[in-house]
Amino acid sequence: MLTRLQVRDFAIIDQATIEFHGGMTVLTGETGAGKSILVDAIGLVVGERGSGGLVRGGCDRAEFAAEFDLSQHDEARAWLKEQALDADNDCLLRRVVAADGRSRAFINGNPVTLQNLKALGEILLDIHGQHFHQSLVRRSVQRDLLDHYGAHAQLRVATDTAFREWQSLAVQLKELETANRDREARLELLRFQSGEFESLNLKPGEYEELQAERRMLQNSGRLADAVNEAVRAIYDGEPDNAQRLLAEASRAIDAASSFDDRLKPVLALLADASIQVSEAYDSLRRYADALDVDPQRRDLVEERLAAINAVARKHRVEPEELPQVCQRVNEQLLALERAESIGAELASRSSLARKAYGEAAGALSKARRKAAKPFAAAVTAAMADLGMAGGVFEVRLDTAAEPGPSGTDEIEYLISANPGQAPMPLAKIASGGELSRMSLAIQVIAIDGSTIPTMIFDEVDSGVGGAVAEMVGRHLRELGETRQVLCVTHLAQVAGLADNHFQVVKITDGNSTRIAINKLGDAERIEELARMLGGMKITRKTRDHAAEMLNNSRRRQKATRTG
Repeated sequence: MLTRLQVRDFAIIDQATIEFHGGMTVLTGETGAGKSILVDAIGLVVGERGSGGLVRGGCDRAEFAAEFDLSQHDEARAWLKEQALDADNDCLLRRVVAADGRSRAFINGNPVTLQNLKALGEILLDIHGQHFHQSLVRRSVQRDLLDHYGAHAQLRVATDTAFREWQSLAVQLKELETANRDREARLELLRFQSGEFESLNLKPGEYEELQAERRMLQNSGRLADAVNEAVRAIYDGEPDNAQRLLAEASRAIDAASSFDDRLKPVLALLADASIQVSEAYDSLRRYADALDVDPQRRDLVEERLAAINAVARKHRVEPEELPQVCQRVNEQLLALERAESIGAELASRSSLARKAYGEAAGALSKARRKAAKPFAAAVTAAMADLGMAGGVFEVRLDTAAEPGPSGTDEIEYLISANPGQAPMPLAKIASGGELSRMSLAIQVIAIDGSTIPTMIFDEVDSGVGGAVAEMVGRHLRELGETRQVLCVTHLAQVAGLADNHFQVVKITDGNSTRIAINKLGDAERIEELARMLGGMKITRKTRDHAAEMLNNSRRRQKATRTG
């Protein structure tokens, strides 16, 4: 479960730390105090997407950290071990969001991707937002809630994997069949192109070498002139050439070095220079002897380059790309020549994949039908508690028009809000208030079938009051008997049933705004419940009512535990 949350420089929060416990915990406070901001912070620390605009004004980054106790959570420990991120029974998630929008994530001090953070977050906790009822009318959401209740996660993964494998093979088979329709014409073209490349017999790097040779042949006159001029300057020129000048300099320094040893290194340098000049002269003479241009060679080079450029133009590529084009043509030719055997193999694999998908989807469908009846019965019972006595909830499963990654079922929720009324699709008959209560009933029941240890409800009880509000609180309290429940609420009837109570208060000095989070003791809880019941004016009668509400809650809790 979640044991600690730390938030720094996020929205109107400068710094906040909350220690959480098991059971049911509520967060209350005035509208706009920042209660839902804390829920948003928890969402960010478990991988929800955020932006730099969430960073507190004037700060460089927002930081979030959440600590979890995993001693009773085998699935989370197994996931961490598989990712080599385990740290006994503790888990620390950390998220940093910079003002420029960049984000970093850490699990137990190790940097991870946002996808990995989110994957672990989905195992650790589930957040239900205050506008969830608006999405409840969507078939996909209804399907997911039934699967959540039935604990169909593994069946869903198996079905999704089988579907994607089948579709991948089906696409490959279709592409092959499309290619086969003009197979003969394509084969003829590829064979011609392959033969052309074979005749060209282009070697790797040959085009570049031919271009370099052509540049040399085209500039042979300039090269010869430059070489001859250099030869004359080094050795053949009269009266002063480099060789003679170096010799004279060497003699002069040799004679002078007998008077000063410091000139001997200079003499060695002159000797080296004379050797280098001599070697340069020899190299230039050899180059000049080999520079005689063969007109036939010049023609051969031009013809070869022209042939290469002609093939490159046909394929609309640069000449340097021809080796890759040749390889691609040969691969396509080989694949097409083997198309018949490949097609038979693909058809067989696609058929097996289709069968595997059918088996996986069938198992999922069977599990859904098995879960639908108890799910419907539980939601119907919850409806009565939430002020919809006599109403009926049903789950209808039909065969979908097309198979998909989530199976072959089309799932729709039907409701009869009043006795004697035939069940109709949820979106057609539920009013806003009814839809909100239905959403809460369905969430509580669906979640009760899941293995996620921490549930967060952000004002999901909006739109209800009175006795219905108290029943909402009881459902959440019952849920808190088996897992950790965090609830943001404006209802005193809900807050009075909590095991732990935090008050969120907005504080401003005229220049800046921040929030304070206070854990309430008994006397403080009575004051807060009285505020929630009585609004701006709190009377003694209101306080007495709040105290009675809290005492009744504790008596029921004690009776439940002793019973």
